[in-house]
Amino acid sequence: MNRVNSLSDDPNWTSLPKDIVLDLFTRLNYNDRASLSSTCSTWRSHGSSSFLWSSLDIRAYEFNPSIAASLAPRCANLEKLKFRGVETADALIHLKAKNLVELSGDFCWMITDATLSMIAARHEALEVLQLGRSELITSDAIRVLAICCPKLRKLHLSRLRDVASAAIESLAEHCTQLSDLAFIDCMDIDVEALGKVSSLRYLSVAGTTIINWNVAIESWKKLPKLTGLDVSGTSIYNIDISKLLESSKSLEVVCALHCPFVSYDRVKGKALLTRFPNIFDELSSIFDEKPKDIFSYWRSLIGKDKSIDEKMHWIEWSISLTLQRRAELEGMDDFWMDHGAKLLLILLKSSQEDVQERAVKALADIIVIDDEDPRIDLARVDLVLRGGGIRLLLDLANSSREVLQSEATKTIPNLAANAEAAKAIAEEGWINVLIRLAKSTTRLVAVEAIGALWSLSEREECKTAIAQAGGVKALVELIFRWKITSHGIMERAAGALANLAADDKCSADVSRVGGVGALVKLVRDSEYEGVQEQAARGLANMAAHGECNKNNTIVGQVHDALEALVKLTKSIHEEVKREAAGALWHLSFHENNRESIVTLGGIEALVTLAKSYATASTGLQERVAGAIWGLSVSEANSIAIGDEGGIPPLVALAKSEVVNVHETAAGALWNLSFYLGNALEIVELGGVPTLIQLCSCSPSRMARFISALALAYIFDGRVEEMVGARTTSANVYECFFLAAKARIHEAGHIRCSGPEIGRFVTMLRIDCPTLKSCAAFALFQFTVPKARHARHHASLMQNAEEAIALKSVAADTKNPPEAQFFAKFVLRNLVYHAAKL
Repeated sequence: MNRVNSLSDDPNWTSLPKDIVLDLFTRLNYNDRASLSSTCSTWRSHGSSSFLWSSLDIRAYEFNPSIAASLAPRCANLEKLKFRGVETADALIHLKAKNLVELSGDFCWMITDATLSMIAARHEALEVLQLGRSELITSDAIRVLAICCPKLRKLHLSRLRDVASAAIESLAEHCTQLSDLAFIDCMDIDVEALGKVSSLRYLSVAGTTIINWNVAIESWKKLPKLTGLDVSGTSIYNIDISKLLESSKSLEVVCALHCPFVSYDRVKGKALLTRFPNIFDELSSIFDEKPKDIFSYWRSLIGKDKSIDEKMHWIEWSISLTLQRRAELEGMDDFWMDHGAKLLLILLKSSQEDVQERAVKALADIIVIDDEDPRIDLARVDLVLRGGGIRLLLDLANSSREVLQSEATKTIPNLAANAEAAKAIAEEGWINVLIRLAKSTTRLVAVEAIGALWSLSEREECKTAIAQAGGVKALVELIFRWKITSHGIMERAAGALANLAADDKCSADVSRVGGVGALVKLVRDSEYEGVQEQAARGLANMAAHGECNKNNTIVGQVHDALEALVKLTKSIHEEVKREAAGALWHLSFHENNRESIVTLGGIEALVTLAKSYATASTGLQERVAGAIWGLSVSEANSIAIGDEGGIPPLVALAKSEVVNVHETAAGALWNLSFYLGNALEIVELGGVPTLIQLCSCSPSRMARFISALALAYIFDGRVEEMVGARTTSANVYECFFLAAKARIHEAGHIRCSGPEIGRFVTMLRIDCPTLKSCAAFALFQFTVPKARHARHHASLMQNAEEAIALKSVAADTKNPPEAQFFAKFVLRNLVYHAAKL
């Protein structure tokens, strides 16, 4: 390698030794590998090395004829290929990989005889063919396969309707090296014909519906090399298994798992796998010793006896297949708790990729109960945790195999439902791995990694870990890197940022690395409801920290942010409207934002939403009322809300039994009642009894307090003379002191304007003992030291007039004791804050 002589020198990458370049290429996925090899002639030569393209796993990628054609020059010597789906299968012929030896496909339910026949004709060197869910394939295609691919050693097909004798006889005639044959979950197989495939060593008919066992036994006992047989999930009986084991000279292992008519029955010299508690004992018959952990013992001996290795690999494969199928069934709790989960963890250590994949998929399935109403089984999660599953899954995520990375990562959010597991995930190094995988250019991997970060970011113990590992910056960069139409990635990234933004420290990180702009981009440009919902929630959380940071100001200053949020309140999707209203609620606490929202039509949009309260969720009701509460701080906005028809729905929402809803509705009515016209309308609509009811009965001290403030505003001497409601002042007094039995900590979240504080100071001068007591109590709550906005409220009262009014109330013995008491405490609070200002 050329030596770099100074910090300003750039290394000459084209002069790197070939072995280093090849090692670099092996660390890249296939797309990046192909792109990098096109940068120069030297790297094009290195990048086309057969060493790099002998094996391909394209299950994680979009694969079509044009992509296949672009890869074809590099794949002349391709030997192994894994793919997913019929579109990929149709494109395989464009690779021109004539030397293909192994071909494995997932989700092949749309592959037809024509496609399979063409694949067989173009790849005569095939030795291994495995197709999952290949229900459209018929015996005709199997006959073509047998004729075209005489070197077949392994053939696994599943969900075939019918496997006729002609197809099996063709395999027997042309594929003389066929030693591993599986027809899984098929409807009908000509079992007599299977007895003619004399080269078979391993046969699986697991899950097959129609089998004549008498015919099967008579036919299969003649197979001279048959070593392993898998009949799991079939209707076989004990007597059938016994006959087969006794009559076959070569048969050593029978897997009969999940067979309803089979019970454990030891057969000397044979391994009969019927019940999981006995599997380990049965497998020990294969070895000279009988270790407790048979799989670990065998793995320590791999390579010393090829015959044993072959059998154990096949047994692993068969068991993993049955476990994956069982994981999709309900009512298996005892099985998974007693044995199944432990066995899955053992299989995660397998050297066979397909076994590991089945095990990790099954592990994810058993943790989640009921797909329609997903719930996490915490007892099973605990088993995985105790069995070292967090570390095992991390090893898979660290592998170079992208499908395994994706499957292992997919399991993490469910495991994190357990607090101890979430802690272990953070401590084991999962956060750093997830952030690395989230940066993958492979969509399948990135989506699952970002989804895991989204889930983990809900837990307080993981938020800081994600931020410290650079997760916030990575998430923001992802939003700008991927296309806006990458809905899965955008929704998950926005969801994770929204969760992180709820934390004071993390929200500062989100702001610092451009997170606000990223979220606004999604709110403004995405048309996908999930993305809009999470991005709006992120902005709401960013703006919800009050005076802790400048996020509220920053969000409002980003171009089109407020306009986009107002637009989202008109969405047809409930969740989008809810989060947009929530964002406007928090943003309205800032004066500049508040007036901009009004200018952009925010009042009209929110009042329209409020009017649809009867069909809205409680979450939307709460946020709409909260947003109107925030906008109604100024008298001009308060008048506009009243003119727009906002008071009737708010009075209705104040009657809600849901605390959060009637709390915010009461807050809005409090601000609106500042204006006389609104106060009169509240009285006329029957709002007073509703507010009195809240003061008396609401479980929320905040709701009681705000309702009392609204009543104090309404009955400050203006309304009584017009509607003859003087007697209600007694109710106001009673309500205030129902709310005033103790310090109301929630009142610290309220941020009053100068005119609002001035209204309470004015009440101190009114010749009404009730209102004086109420006003003094309210000012006390707003100025209590260490409350969030206490210093702000104190700064609005730092002049002689407020002090004179307070001293007058405190000194006048004609005032109620409560008024004197609270006035004195307000004065003390003002002195305290004056010293701090």
